[in-house]
Amino acid sequence: MRAGEVALAVDLTRPTVYRLLRSLAAEGFVDQDTQTGRWMLGPELFVMGTIASARYDVTSAAAASVQRLAAVTGESAFFSARRGDETVCLLREEGSFPVRSFVLYEGVRFPLGVASAGLAILSFLSDSEVDAYLRRSDQLEQGWGGSHSAVEIIKRVRETRERGFAVNPGLIVEGSWGMGAAVFDGAGKPAYALSITGIEPRFAPSRLPTLGRMLLDEAHAVSRRLAA
Repeated sequence: MRAGEVALAVDLTRPTVYRLLRSLAAEGFVDQDTQTGRWMLGPELFVMGTIASARYDVTSAAAASVQRLAAVTGESAFFSARRGDETVCLLREEGSFPVRSFVLYEGVRFPLGVASAGLAILSFLSDSEVDAYLRRSDQLEQGWGGSHSAVEIIKRVRETRERGFAVNPGLIVEGSWGMGAAVFDGAGKPAYALSITGIEPRFAPSRLPTLGRMLLDEAHAVSRRLAA
């Protein structure tokens, strides 16, 4: 981003933002492209992330499952983690089908209950946790449309619990479908999710049970690895 864009995003004056950016740059936390003038994350954040990854990186436990899902289904496959009231995508693997959905990519965040990964995680929280989340997130309908009202989300939570896996029938982007399965951490909490996305014709009713079974099998495998 340019300094002016950062100033608008954080509601500070441009001189203040510029001073802060220069201070961060001096420590290596941000860097500036001298040709475009745009600011970006700096090398020290990479160093910090590398050090933290020894404790927090769980992608190695999910990588093989994400690759298998993409290879077998032909769809784009993902591994996402819960971070507070959101999910963040950690891994993406492209499938072989040439027409793809680009709703999800590494680093993108969605509120719980919006994308299929977040719906899968939300569905396997306790009823009290789901109710508390919906009370905290009373702006979901305003931000994501009527299909994300508390009533509609609770309905999809119940359906997900019955099926075992979540289905998002184009509720984020019309024609872009997703399916997800919760992955449980060592404490038995739904902390992660595997998911696949693709265009609507690829998610015919006759194919959903097969895709759901694949997701659940891989989600169980990842959960076992995380608990080991």
